[in-house]
Amino acid sequence: MADRSGGTHLYLVLMKAHRTMARHAHRCIAAHDLGFSDFTILEALLHKGPMLVNEIGRRIELTSGSITTAVDRLEARGLVERSADADDRRAKQVSLTRSGRTLITRIFDRHRAVLDAAADGLTRAERETLIALLKKLGLSAQAKLAEPSGEDGG
Repeated sequence: MADRSGGTHLYLVLMKAHRTMARHAHRCIAAHDLGFSDFTILEALLHKGPMLVNEIGRRIELTSGSITTAVDRLEARGLVERSADADDRRAKQVSLTRSGRTLITRIFDRHRAVLDAAADGLTRAERETLIALLKKLGLSAQAKLAEPSGEDGG
C-alpha cells in the first residue's frame, strides 16, 4: 500500500491543488485580455509601489529580457511608465499610470473574489492552518536545498 503521508504523495496533492487554483486564476486574468506575466507585474506595482525593472523581474521570476519586453508592452498600452532612478540614472523605475492603477485594481478585485470562491471548500480556520503549514513546509524545504547533502534533489 502506498504511503499516503510521504513526501511523494504530498507533492502530488500539492501539484493537483495548485494546478486547479492556477486554472481559476488564469481564466480570470485572461478574461481581461491580459497575460499572466503582465498581470503579475501590474499586481506587484499595485501592492509594492514603484520598483526598478530588475527588481520586478526577480520578484516575479522573469528573465531580464522577458521583463523588459513585458514592461515595454505595458508601457505601450499606457498602463505603466518608466523613469530614471534617483540613485542610478542607468536604472529605470516602473510605476503604474492612472489608467494602469484603475485597470489592475478592478482586475485584482475580481481575481481575489474568484480565488476566494475557489478556496471556499475550506473554512477560514482551515485556510489559515493550511497557509501556516505550507509556509512551514516551504521554509523547511528551502533550508534543505542549502544543505551540502551530496544529493541532487531528484
